[in-house]
Amino acid sequence: MVTIRLTRRGAKNQPFYHVVVTDSRKRQGGASLELVGFFNPVASGKETGLKLDLARIDYWRSQGAHQSDRVRALVAGYRKSLGQEQSQPPAAV
Repeated sequence: MVTIRLTRRGAKNQPFYHVVVTDSRKRQGGASLELVGFFNPVASGKETGLKLDLARIDYWRSQGAHQSDRVRALVAGYRKSLGQEQSQPPAAV
């Protein structure tokens, strides 16, 4: 099963996460299919705290990918901050 989840990068006490599309059977830091964004929980000042490629996330979801709980919350908050509605993946034809 394909999953959209966070993978930790960064140094000790300075977490930085990549939002990746990966096979759920792979380990957390292992190879991924695609990088679709990043999340910096300790961003301050003018640093970007969250950047997501919503088009690619919607594509992967339409292909059957599942999101982790944290990624689901991040995507919902990011969409809200951009003023977009919660989009549903297109119905299969």
